[in-house]
Amino acid sequence: MTRYSLAVDIGGTFTDAVLLVDDGRTYVDKTLTTHGNLLEGFFRGVNLVMGRAGIKPADVNDVIVHATTVVTNALIERKGPPVGLILTKGFTDILYIRDEHRYDMYDPQIEFAEPLIPRERTWALDERVLADGSVETAAQVAEIEAIARDCLARGIESVGVSLINAYRNGVNEALVAEVFARVAPEIFVSLSSEIAPQMREYLRTSTVAINAYTVPITRPYLNALIAELEKQGFSQQPLIMLSNGGVIGAGRAGTLPVRMIESGPAAGALVACYFSRIFGLPDLISFDMGGTTAKACMIQNHEPLVIGTFEVDRRYRFKPGSGMPITVPSIDMIEIGAGGGSIAWVDELGLLRTGPESAGSIPGPVSYGRGGQEPCVTDADVVLGILDPDRFLGGDMKLDAAAARAAIARLGAKINLTAEQTAWGIYEVVCEQMASAARTHATDRGVDYRGLPMLAFGGAGPVHACLVADLIESKQVIYPPLASVLSAFGTLVTPAQIDLVRSQLCPMDRLDPDAARGFVSQMTEEGTAALKEAGLAEADISFVFGADLRYLGQQSELRIELPFDPRSGLNTGIMREIFEREYVAQYGLKLADMAIELVNWHVTARGSLPDRAAAHVIRGGSRPTPRSRVVHFRGKPTETAVYTRSELMEGEVIAGPVIVEERETTIFVLPGWTIRLHPNGSLVADKMTEL
Repeated sequence: MTRYSLAVDIGGTFTDAVLLVDDGRTYVDKTLTTHGNLLEGFFRGVNLVMGRAGIKPADVNDVIVHATTVVTNALIERKGPPVGLILTKGFTDILYIRDEHRYDMYDPQIEFAEPLIPRERTWALDERVLADGSVETAAQVAEIEAIARDCLARGIESVGVSLINAYRNGVNEALVAEVFARVAPEIFVSLSSEIAPQMREYLRTSTVAINAYTVPITRPYLNALIAELEKQGFSQQPLIMLSNGGVIGAGRAGTLPVRMIESGPAAGALVACYFSRIFGLPDLISFDMGGTTAKACMIQNHEPLVIGTFEVDRRYRFKPGSGMPITVPSIDMIEIGAGGGSIAWVDELGLLRTGPESAGSIPGPVSYGRGGQEPCVTDADVVLGILDPDRFLGGDMKLDAAAARAAIARLGAKINLTAEQTAWGIYEVVCEQMASAARTHATDRGVDYRGLPMLAFGGAGPVHACLVADLIESKQVIYPPLASVLSAFGTLVTPAQIDLVRSQLCPMDRLDPDAARGFVSQMTEEGTAALKEAGLAEADISFVFGADLRYLGQQSELRIELPFDPRSGLNTGIMREIFEREYVAQYGLKLADMAIELVNWHVTARGSLPDRAAAHVIRGGSRPTPRSRVVHFRGKPTETAVYTRSELMEGEVIAGPVIVEERETTIFVLPGWTIRLHPNGSLVADKMTEL
């Protein structure tokens, strides 16, 4: 029986839909994101691809996977319902005190993002768990009942609970959940001992506050998605993409929205790993540029780096510490406000800038004709001649070239440049922004980015990738099939996976094997339950074990992967050997006379890699005859060959400048580069060797 699988990725500007058939055929489409009701755009995209395939909802008999910006949007817009926070008495200002670190020690007017949950919706509970996990003061049922009734009276819809040292012993938090379930069952309760059972109070509290804030938005959204899919005749329950690159069931994901924040970008990074294996390239740079943001991720040994902490809603985009921290596993990438919808402007010094503000899908760039007045990157691409206004989305969404040129000309008049000069300036500035971000991201991780191949995707990625690659000294750019909707496709080739962590602060020479076995077993059981809910059989679930270690007395730790299962026994000698090898790689030395301390245990539960693949490639049967149009390259009008992707023949090498068009995106290759069709359907651009 033919298998059909479906993926939908909701971005800031476009919603991408991919329908994949088990014989490799793919049907894709893009539609503008409907921010007022995300499900409207979701099902519009779904109906478009099913219409192209000529199938009904009941025919979709494989997975339905969804990546969404709903959590990110909720945090940025801060339009959520009233949410409460319950903290230990004497610790109620933790979200304001933070961790006392200053992200810019020389700025006397330093600013932080305002806490999601203000003081007036914070309650103090008289309880105390000590650092060793013993209970000094037990929580009282009567006090919790009073808080629950007060929350009901104030219209609170969700409550976060972060009691001191609850990561060691969550008994008092569990009592809070039990009482709320009886007194105020309509209020959802997020416990730090379940959401983020790790040491460091501020990190734990910030994480549970974000989860509590977004649950009232994500649960109804995902429940409505499940109900509408069933109503329309789909038989499959949706799977949701997580920040760590795995997928789990929508029901569990709805209660853990804090794990969904980097949902879409994570899918892009995982599909870059997929193509790194196909091309036999262990190391490459993933470059994903859409309508609102651009993301870069370093792929090493066919895998992305997964980090345990990241930030959202930074006051200053490149300054760690200026946002709200989240202590959940996430793929390590850098994201900047540079997309097709990024607004171009002139700063107080008369310099041309782009972003981070975006026109999004409403009103969108000026050329969209939806009311946008500010010139955007897409408008510049139209003025330059890179984008054909009559063939955007295959002609289904024609662009207003005259309006785009007028808007760019108005901006250029402020700095005495023509419309074409201003458009090229915008193009160069946005590419340099992305190149700078990629350099920073790679350098911070000790990766030499020079010469690494780049995988370019996203609706705007192929338009700009060649110049970005040139700026970071990359010699090759790969434009995969389905480039414009590749993140959506990535959700279909990603295994079900969940990453779990538990803190057990203890010197390794005093580590109790029974205690370690208990921590790790608890996580494997939780991971198994989550993946079984996503439809996996227990026999198909495997585990990867890790630990965070540090020299005794240090503040920061290093994560190592363990070559053994801690449930079967510990080998602290091997743990020390691996840690010191990683420490030398990171810092260039080791402290052989220092004791080592365990901070956290890690368990990754995952299924096997799916066998889905897009193998259906359309190739031309005869040498194509290119069209041509003028592209204003570096301020000079340049006659540029234009091909349709499906016309290209395998093995034929075409010298730039050249434009290759497909329905959902446009590839622009610079002079000094060549492009060819790879047997797997990808287009590969190579920089020509200078004589």
